Amino acid sequence: MAQKAITGLQKMPNGIWKIDKKYRGERIQESTGTCDRAEAEQYLIHMLEKLRQQKVYGVRTVRTWREASIKFLLEVKDQASIHISATYMAQLDPFIGHLPITHVDDNSLASYIRSKLAPEIGKPVTNRTVNIALQRVIRVLNLCARKWRDDERRPWLDVVPMISLLDEKTTCRKPYPLSWEEQSILFAELPAHLQTMAMFKVNTGCREQEVCKLQWDWEIAVPELATSVFLIPANFGGRSARAGVKNGDERLVVLNDVAKSVIEKQRGKHPLFVFPFGKPDGEGNETTVHRMNDSAWKKARIRAAKKWQEKYLRPAHDGFLRIRIHDLKHSFGRRLRAAGVTEEDRKALLGHKNGSITSHYSTAELDQLIAAANKVSATDSRAPALTILKRRQV
Repeated sequence: MAQKAITGLQKMPNGIWKIDKKYRGERIQESTGTCDRAEAEQYLIHMLEKLRQQKVYGVRTVRTWREASIKFLLEVKDQASIHISATYMAQLDPFIGHLPITHVDDNSLASYIRSKLAPEIGKPVTNRTVNIALQRVIRVLNLCARKWRDDERRPWLDVVPMISLLDEKTTCRKPYPLSWEEQSILFAELPAHLQTMAMFKVNTGCREQEVCKLQWDWEIAVPELATSVFLIPANFGGRSARAGVKNGDERLVVLNDVAKSVIEKQRGKHPLFVFPFGKPDGEGNETTVHRMNDSAWKKARIRAAKKWQEKYLRPAHDGFLRIRIHDLKHSFGRRLRAAGVTEEDRKALLGHKNGSITSHYSTAELDQLIAAANKVSATDSRAPALTILKRRQV
Protein backbone atom coordinates (compact mmCIF):
# COMPACT_ATOMS: atom_id res chain seq x y z
CA MET A 1 0.00 0.00 0.00
CA ALA A 2 1.41 3.40 -1.03
CA GLN A 3 2.39 5.82 1.71
CA LYS A 4 0.01 8.76 2.03
CA ALA A 5 1.61 12.12 1.19
CA ILE A 6 1.80 14.69 3.96
CA THR A 7 -0.61 17.57 3.45
CA GLY A 8 0.21 21.23 4.02
CA LEU A 9 2.93 21.70 1.40
CA GLN A 10 2.60 23.96 -1.63
CA LYS A 11 5.07 24.23 -4.49
CA MET A 12 5.94 27.82 -5.35
CA PRO A 13 6.62 29.06 -8.93
CA ASN A 14 10.36 29.02 -8.17
CA GLY A 15 10.18 25.30 -7.29
CA ILE A 16 10.62 25.71 -3.52
CA TRP A 17 8.10 24.00 -1.24
CA LYS A 18 6.22 26.22 1.20
CA ILE A 19 4.41 25.15 4.38
CA ASP A 20 0.80 26.31 4.67
CA LYS A 21 -0.94 24.26 7.37
CA LYS A 22 -3.06 24.62 10.50
CA TYR A 23 -1.99 22.73 13.61
CA ARG A 24 -3.99 22.91 16.87
CA GLY A 25 -5.50 26.21 15.83
CA GLU A 26 -2.19 27.79 14.82
CA ARG A 27 -1.46 28.68 11.20
CA ILE A 28 2.02 27.78 9.95
CA GLN A 29 3.25 29.61 6.87
CA GLU A 30 6.93 29.25 6.18
CA SER A 31 9.30 28.38 3.34
CA THR A 32 11.12 25.06 3.64
CA GLY A 33 14.02 26.40 1.59
CA THR A 34 14.20 23.28 -0.59
CA CYS A 35 12.92 22.05 -3.93
CA ASP A 36 13.06 18.42 -2.80
CA ARG A 37 9.66 17.08 -1.69
CA ALA A 38 11.13 14.54 0.75
CA GLU A 39 13.28 17.20 2.44
CA ALA A 40 10.30 19.55 2.63
CA GLU A 41 8.22 16.82 4.32
CA GLN A 42 10.97 16.18 6.88
CA TYR A 43 11.13 19.89 7.64
CA LEU A 44 7.34 20.02 8.09
CA ILE A 45 7.46 16.99 10.44
CA HIS A 46 10.16 18.74 12.45
CA MET A 47 8.05 21.92 12.70
CA LEU A 48 4.95 19.97 13.79
CA GLU A 49 6.88 18.09 16.49
CA LYS A 50 8.34 21.32 17.72
CA LEU A 51 4.88 22.85 18.05
CA ARG A 52 3.54 19.68 19.71
CA GLN A 53 6.21 19.84 22.42
CA GLN A 54 5.40 23.49 23.03
CA LYS A 55 1.65 22.86 23.28
CA VAL A 56 1.74 19.59 25.26
CA TYR A 57 4.85 19.86 27.39
CA GLY A 58 5.34 23.62 27.52
CA VAL A 59 8.74 23.41 25.84
CA ARG A 60 9.93 26.95 25.19
CA THR A 61 11.03 28.07 21.74
CA VAL A 62 14.75 28.80 21.72
CA ARG A 63 15.36 32.07 19.91
CA THR A 64 18.52 32.82 17.95
CA TRP A 65 20.63 35.92 18.39
CA ARG A 66 19.58 37.00 14.91
CA GLU A 67 15.90 36.95 15.94
CA ALA A 68 16.68 38.92 19.09
CA SER A 69 18.81 41.50 17.28
CA ILE A 70 16.11 42.09 14.65
CA LYS A 71 13.49 42.57 17.36
CA PHE A 72 15.81 44.98 19.16
CA LEU A 73 16.39 47.08 16.03
CA LEU A 74 12.64 47.28 15.41
CA GLU A 75 12.09 48.51 18.97
CA VAL A 76 14.75 51.25 18.74
CA LYS A 77 14.05 52.26 15.13
CA ASP A 78 12.95 55.75 16.24
CA GLN A 79 16.11 56.47 18.22
CA ALA A 80 18.68 58.86 16.78
CA SER A 81 21.39 56.20 17.20
CA ILE A 82 19.56 53.51 15.22
CA HIS A 83 22.16 53.58 12.43
CA ILE A 84 24.92 52.95 14.97
CA SER A 85 23.03 50.06 16.55
CA ALA A 86 22.35 48.57 13.11
CA THR A 87 26.04 48.78 12.24
CA TYR A 88 27.09 46.88 15.35
CA MET A 89 24.37 44.27 14.91
CA ALA A 90 25.57 43.69 11.34
CA GLN A 91 29.14 43.26 12.61
CA LEU A 92 28.06 40.75 15.27
CA ASP A 93 25.77 38.68 13.06
CA PRO A 94 28.44 36.58 11.23
CA PHE A 95 29.86 35.50 14.59
CA ILE A 96 26.79 34.85 16.76
CA GLY A 97 23.73 35.40 14.53
CA HIS A 98 23.01 31.66 14.18
CA LEU A 99 23.50 30.88 17.87
CA PRO A 100 20.65 30.41 20.37
CA ILE A 101 20.56 33.34 22.78
CA THR A 102 21.38 30.85 25.55
CA HIS A 103 24.80 30.37 23.90
CA VAL A 104 25.77 34.04 23.67
CA ASP A 105 28.54 34.50 26.21
CA ASP A 106 32.22 35.46 26.52
CA ASN A 107 33.33 32.35 24.63
CA SER A 108 31.06 32.89 21.65
CA LEU A 109 31.97 36.61 21.50
CA ALA A 110 35.72 35.97 21.63
CA SER A 111 36.11 35.57 17.86
CA TYR A 112 34.27 38.85 17.24
CA ILE A 113 36.54 40.66 19.70
CA ARG A 114 39.68 39.22 18.08
CA SER A 115 38.48 40.29 14.63
CA LYS A 116 38.19 43.90 15.82
CA LEU A 117 41.35 44.14 17.93
CA ALA A 118 43.62 42.22 15.52
CA PRO A 119 41.97 42.32 12.08
CA GLU A 120 43.57 40.62 9.09
CA ILE A 121 42.69 43.65 6.98
CA GLY A 122 42.46 47.25 8.15
CA LYS A 123 43.31 48.98 11.39
CA PRO A 124 42.44 47.63 14.84
CA VAL A 125 39.83 49.47 16.86
CA THR A 126 40.07 50.60 20.47
CA ASN A 127 38.70 48.70 23.43
CA ARG A 128 36.08 51.42 23.75
CA THR A 129 34.73 50.67 20.27
CA VAL A 130 34.46 46.96 21.07
CA ASN A 131 32.71 47.76 24.36
CA ILE A 132 30.05 49.76 22.54
CA ALA A 133 29.11 46.58 20.66
CA LEU A 134 29.29 44.43 23.81
CA GLN A 135 27.06 46.88 25.67
CA ARG A 136 24.43 46.40 22.99
CA VAL A 137 24.74 42.63 23.41
CA ILE A 138 24.13 43.06 27.14
CA ARG A 139 21.17 45.30 26.41
CA VAL A 140 19.55 42.76 24.08
CA LEU A 141 20.09 39.86 26.49
CA ASN A 142 18.55 41.91 29.31
CA LEU A 143 15.50 42.55 27.15
CA CYS A 144 15.27 38.81 26.45
CA ALA A 145 15.18 38.09 30.18
CA ARG A 146 13.26 41.04 31.56
CA LYS A 147 10.86 42.25 28.88
CA TRP A 148 10.25 39.98 25.92
CA ARG A 149 7.79 37.10 26.43
CA ASP A 150 6.55 34.19 24.33
CA ASP A 151 2.88 33.23 23.82
CA GLU A 152 2.85 31.51 27.22
CA ARG A 153 4.16 34.68 28.94
CA ARG A 154 7.55 33.10 29.57
CA PRO A 155 10.76 35.15 29.15
CA TRP A 156 12.91 34.47 26.13
CA LEU A 157 15.88 33.92 28.45
CA ASP A 158 15.97 32.79 32.08
CA VAL A 159 19.42 34.03 33.09
CA VAL A 160 21.57 36.77 31.54
CA PRO A 161 25.21 35.66 31.38
CA MET A 162 27.95 37.94 32.68
CA ILE A 163 29.48 39.57 29.59
CA SER A 164 32.99 40.87 30.27
CA LEU A 165 33.87 44.34 28.98
CA LEU A 166 37.39 45.29 27.94
CA ASP A 167 39.60 47.66 29.92
CA GLU A 168 39.26 51.00 28.17
CA LYS A 169 42.01 52.75 30.12
CA THR A 170 44.70 50.88 28.22
CA THR A 171 43.65 52.16 24.78
CA CYS A 172 41.55 55.28 25.29
CA ARG A 173 42.99 58.61 24.23
CA LYS A 174 42.98 61.02 27.15
CA PRO A 175 41.69 64.59 26.76
CA TYR A 176 44.38 67.04 25.71
CA PRO A 177 43.61 70.68 26.55
CA LEU A 178 45.66 73.08 24.43
CA SER A 179 48.05 75.61 25.89
CA TRP A 180 47.75 79.13 24.44
CA GLU A 181 51.00 78.65 22.49
CA GLU A 182 49.85 75.33 21.05
CA GLN A 183 46.54 76.90 20.04
CA SER A 184 48.34 79.74 18.27
CA ILE A 185 50.58 77.37 16.30
CA LEU A 186 47.76 74.95 15.42
CA PHE A 187 45.23 77.58 14.36
CA ALA A 188 47.81 79.24 12.09
CA GLU A 189 48.04 75.98 10.12
CA LEU A 190 44.28 75.54 9.65
CA PRO A 191 42.50 76.62 6.46
CA ALA A 192 40.42 79.78 6.91
CA HIS A 193 37.03 78.08 7.34
CA LEU A 194 38.32 75.59 9.94
CA GLN A 195 40.23 78.30 11.77
CA THR A 196 37.03 80.31 12.15
CA MET A 197 35.05 77.30 13.37
CA ALA A 198 37.84 76.21 15.74
CA MET A 199 38.08 79.71 17.24
CA PHE A 200 34.34 79.69 17.87
CA LYS A 201 34.45 76.17 19.33
CA VAL A 202 37.32 76.83 21.74
CA ASN A 203 35.49 79.92 23.03
CA THR A 204 32.04 78.36 23.46
CA GLY A 205 32.65 74.69 24.29
CA CYS A 206 30.25 73.55 21.56
CA ARG A 207 30.45 70.06 20.15
CA GLU A 208 31.56 69.52 16.58
CA GLN A 209 28.11 69.10 15.02
CA GLU A 210 26.70 71.99 17.06
CA VAL A 211 29.21 74.20 15.26
CA CYS A 212 28.81 72.62 11.83
CA LYS A 213 25.00 72.89 11.89
CA LEU A 214 24.68 76.22 13.75
CA GLN A 215 21.80 78.26 12.28
CA TRP A 216 20.88 81.92 12.38
CA ASP A 217 17.31 81.03 13.33
CA TRP A 218 18.63 79.83 16.69
CA GLU A 219 20.11 83.23 17.56
CA ILE A 220 18.25 85.17 20.27
CA ALA A 221 18.96 88.85 20.78
CA VAL A 222 19.56 90.10 24.33
CA PRO A 223 19.20 93.89 23.84
CA GLU A 224 19.65 94.62 27.56
CA LEU A 225 23.23 93.30 27.25
CA ALA A 226 23.82 94.49 23.67
CA THR A 227 24.58 90.94 22.58
CA SER A 228 22.91 87.68 21.57
CA VAL A 229 22.99 83.99 22.44
CA PHE A 230 22.16 80.83 20.52
CA LEU A 231 19.63 78.25 21.71
CA ILE A 232 20.24 75.01 19.81
CA PRO A 233 17.17 72.72 19.61
CA ALA A 234 17.57 69.37 21.34
CA ASN A 235 16.93 67.46 18.09
CA PHE A 236 18.74 69.78 15.70
CA GLY A 237 20.24 66.93 13.63
CA GLY A 238 23.95 66.20 13.69
CA ARG A 239 25.59 63.55 11.55
CA SER A 240 22.15 62.00 11.08
CA ALA A 241 18.80 63.71 10.63
CA ARG A 242 17.49 62.55 14.02
CA ALA A 243 20.63 63.30 16.03
CA GLY A 244 20.80 66.21 18.42
CA VAL A 245 22.27 67.63 21.60
CA LYS A 246 24.00 64.84 23.54
CA ASN A 247 22.09 65.25 26.81
CA GLY A 248 18.73 65.62 25.08
CA ASP A 249 18.13 69.20 26.25
CA GLU A 250 18.26 72.50 24.42
CA ARG A 251 21.81 73.85 24.31
CA LEU A 252 22.45 77.44 25.37
CA VAL A 253 25.51 78.93 23.65
CA VAL A 254 26.86 82.04 25.38
CA LEU A 255 29.15 84.30 23.35
CA ASN A 256 32.25 85.80 24.93
CA ASP A 257 34.00 88.65 23.13
CA VAL A 258 35.96 86.38 20.78
CA ALA A 259 32.96 84.19 19.88
CA LYS A 260 30.87 87.31 19.34
CA SER A 261 33.44 88.75 16.92
CA VAL A 262 33.45 85.47 15.00
CA ILE A 263 29.66 85.58 14.68
CA GLU A 264 29.70 89.17 13.44
CA LYS A 265 32.21 88.27 10.70
CA GLN A 266 29.97 85.43 9.55
CA ARG A 267 26.84 87.54 9.11
CA GLY A 268 25.56 87.73 5.57
CA LYS A 269 27.50 84.74 4.26
CA HIS A 270 24.51 82.38 4.25
CA PRO A 271 20.79 82.89 4.97
CA LEU A 272 20.54 79.76 7.12
CA PHE A 273 23.90 78.47 8.36
CA VAL A 274 26.45 80.40 10.41
CA PHE A 275 29.46 78.48 9.08
CA PRO A 276 28.82 77.74 5.38
CA PHE A 277 31.42 76.09 3.18
CA GLY A 278 31.66 74.01 0.04
CA LYS A 279 30.05 74.02 -3.38
CA PRO A 280 27.08 76.36 -3.90
CA ASP A 281 23.63 74.80 -3.72
CA GLY A 282 20.86 75.27 -6.26
CA GLU A 283 20.25 78.86 -5.10
CA GLY A 284 23.89 79.86 -5.28
CA ASN A 285 24.46 79.61 -1.53
CA GLU A 286 27.24 77.64 0.12
CA THR A 287 26.47 74.49 2.12
CA THR A 288 27.69 73.44 5.55
CA VAL A 289 30.81 71.60 6.65
CA HIS A 290 29.72 68.06 7.51
CA ARG A 291 32.57 67.54 9.95
CA MET A 292 35.60 69.47 11.20
CA ASN A 293 37.74 66.38 11.75
CA ASP A 294 38.66 65.96 8.10
CA SER A 295 41.90 65.53 6.18
CA ALA A 296 42.60 69.29 6.37
CA TRP A 297 42.50 69.13 10.19
CA LYS A 298 44.75 66.05 10.31
CA LYS A 299 47.33 67.56 7.96
CA ALA A 300 47.29 70.84 9.90
CA ARG A 301 48.05 69.15 13.22
CA ILE A 302 51.05 67.36 11.67
CA ARG A 303 52.39 70.67 10.34
CA ALA A 304 51.74 72.31 13.71
CA ALA A 305 53.70 69.60 15.56
CA LYS A 306 56.59 70.12 13.14
CA LYS A 307 56.49 73.90 13.71
CA TRP A 308 56.51 73.28 17.47
CA GLN A 309 59.64 71.12 17.18
CA GLU A 310 61.38 73.71 15.00
CA LYS A 311 60.60 76.48 17.47
CA TYR A 312 61.34 74.69 20.75
CA LEU A 313 63.94 72.16 19.50
CA ARG A 314 62.07 69.23 21.03
CA PRO A 315 59.29 66.95 19.77
CA ALA A 316 55.72 68.08 20.33
CA HIS A 317 53.68 66.15 22.87
CA ASP A 318 51.92 63.15 21.36
CA GLY A 319 48.59 64.64 22.48
CA PHE A 320 49.32 67.75 20.40
CA LEU A 321 50.42 65.67 17.41
CA ARG A 322 47.08 63.79 17.54
CA ILE A 323 44.92 66.68 18.78
CA ARG A 324 41.19 66.03 18.26
CA ILE A 325 38.36 68.42 17.49
CA HIS A 326 36.75 67.51 20.84
CA ASP A 327 39.93 68.65 22.64
CA LEU A 328 38.89 72.23 21.84
CA LYS A 329 35.88 71.70 24.13
CA HIS A 330 38.19 70.26 26.81
CA SER A 331 40.44 73.30 26.43
CA PHE A 332 37.51 75.66 27.02
CA GLY A 333 36.44 73.68 30.11
CA ARG A 334 39.95 73.56 31.61
CA ARG A 335 40.44 77.28 31.05
CA LEU A 336 37.16 78.07 32.77
CA ARG A 337 38.27 76.01 35.74
CA ALA A 338 41.69 77.69 35.83
CA ALA A 339 39.96 81.08 35.78
CA GLY A 340 37.98 80.18 38.90
CA VAL A 341 34.58 79.85 37.21
CA THR A 342 32.16 77.94 39.45
CA GLU A 343 31.19 74.37 38.60
CA GLU A 344 27.56 75.38 38.05
CA ASP A 345 28.53 78.05 35.54
CA ARG A 346 30.99 75.69 33.84
CA LYS A 347 28.23 73.14 33.34
CA ALA A 348 25.94 75.77 31.85
CA LEU A 349 28.65 77.06 29.49
CA LEU A 350 29.66 73.55 28.40
CA GLY A 351 26.09 72.39 27.86
CA HIS A 352 26.19 69.73 30.57
CA LYS A 353 23.11 68.66 32.51
CA ASN A 354 22.78 70.70 35.69
CA GLY A 355 19.07 70.53 36.47
CA SER A 356 18.25 74.00 35.14
CA ILE A 357 16.04 74.88 32.18
CA THR A 358 18.37 76.57 29.71
CA SER A 359 15.64 78.57 27.95
CA HIS A 360 14.62 80.25 31.23
CA TYR A 361 17.79 82.16 32.07
CA SER A 362 17.29 85.72 33.31
CA THR A 363 19.24 88.68 31.95
CA ALA A 364 21.27 88.82 35.16
CA GLU A 365 22.18 85.13 34.85
CA LEU A 366 23.17 85.57 31.21
CA ASP A 367 25.32 88.55 32.15
CA GLN A 368 27.07 86.38 34.75
CA LEU A 369 27.69 83.60 32.23
CA ILE A 370 29.04 86.03 29.63
CA ALA A 371 31.41 87.48 32.22
CA ALA A 372 32.59 83.98 33.10
CA ALA A 373 33.13 83.07 29.44
CA ASN A 374 35.10 86.28 28.90
CA LYS A 375 37.64 85.16 31.47
CA VAL A 376 39.04 82.82 28.84
CA SER A 377 38.54 84.97 25.75
CA ALA A 378 42.13 86.30 25.71
CA THR A 379 44.82 84.50 23.74
CA ASP A 380 47.93 85.99 25.28
CA SER A 381 49.48 86.70 28.68
CA ARG A 382 46.32 88.43 29.90
CA ALA A 383 44.60 85.05 30.13
CA PRO A 384 44.65 83.07 33.37
CA ALA A 385 47.73 80.91 33.75
CA LEU A 386 47.02 77.34 32.75
CA THR A 387 49.75 74.89 33.68
CA ILE A 388 49.14 71.50 32.13
CA LEU A 389 51.14 68.65 33.58
CA LYS A 390 52.57 66.59 30.72
CA ARG A 391 54.99 63.70 30.98
CA ARG A 392 58.26 64.02 29.12
CA GLN A 393 58.16 62.22 25.79
CA VAL A 394 60.46 59.21 25.59
